[in-house]
Amino acid sequence: MAKSVLVTGGSGFVASHLIQQLLEGNDTVHTTVRSVANQSKVRPLEEMQKKYPGRLRLYEADLLKPRSFDAAMDACTVVYHVASPFMLPEKIKDGQRQMLEPALLGTRNVLDSVNRAASVERVVLTSTVGAIFGDYIDVMSMENQTLSEQYFNTSSNIENNPYHYAKVMAEQEAWRICNAQNRWRMVVLNPGLILGPSLTPASESGSLFLLDELMKGYFFYGVPNLSFTTVDVRDVAVAHIKAAEKAEANGRYILAEKQMVSFLEIAKIIRTVHKRPYLLGSHQIPDWLVRAIGPLFGLTQDYIGKHLGIRFQVDNRRSIDELGIAYKPIRETLIDHYRSWEELHNRANR
Repeated sequence: MAKSVLVTGGSGFVASHLIQQLLEGNDTVHTTVRSVANQSKVRPLEEMQKKYPGRLRLYEADLLKPRSFDAAMDACTVVYHVASPFMLPEKIKDGQRQMLEPALLGTRNVLDSVNRAASVERVVLTSTVGAIFGDYIDVMSMENQTLSEQYFNTSSNIENNPYHYAKVMAEQEAWRICNAQNRWRMVVLNPGLILGPSLTPASESGSLFLLDELMKGYFFYGVPNLSFTTVDVRDVAVAHIKAAEKAEANGRYILAEKQMVSFLEIAKIIRTVHKRPYLLGSHQIPDWLVRAIGPLFGLTQDYIGKHLGIRFQVDNRRSIDELGIAYKPIRETLIDHYRSWEELHNRANR
């Protein structure tokens, strides 16, 4: 049944896919951007407006401004709170300003608006596996050394892994606000590293930046022994919709493949389609060398020691059994990711 919904942060990597799938499902979508005058951010949304006339409405809203989301939320039954910055650790210079404030205050402001919007029945919050663990080594102390929804990250702070800290603080604040009322219900999604084709060339997602460096040849000499929990952006969008539609959906859901994928495995898959495959490292750098040169790339010895060479299993059963997610093969995700990256770079260079 068609309904009106709100997606925050509509110009983002995940949000744009979510909006597209909602429109394909005949919903009316309200979405927020910081500035409707920012053409690089808004253009993909305007293209969707042309394709689905009268069904996508853009609103300006600022995560740091109270009541900023009130107008966009009017008459919506579902709020998908996706907006929140994701940056790689070496890109974060001020954890408080870049990560914590937009994540925590943004979540508080959005949910305060939800409390004022009588029409809202369900909130789907985009969190991250980083709200479950801080560093990879944390998972080694979990039951069966397996990542599961029952844990919360307790090791991160504003100096150490500020992105994960911001997300766990935001999620816990969301649960506090949700549990203080009984009108609307909330489901939280905790995705791993989100990969796949981008609909928004101006997206600043850290996951896109990570593979951008790989595909540009920054790791031609080899890749470190690092692995990632991964999920396709299109599967993440499906999970959001399922979490809103299924009345029985509750609590937290990890969105990630059961098996982690290594940097080397990622490089090998992309080499099969990359126009200049020699740019991608074909072997793994010895751990001792990573420890020696890591600080030159902004990686501390502490970070290296808590991530290098560590792999763990992921318990994704709830997402499969309760939300019905059928994960796309990692090869399909990475090839589509590369082809999208290549197309966007070709377009930018014309």
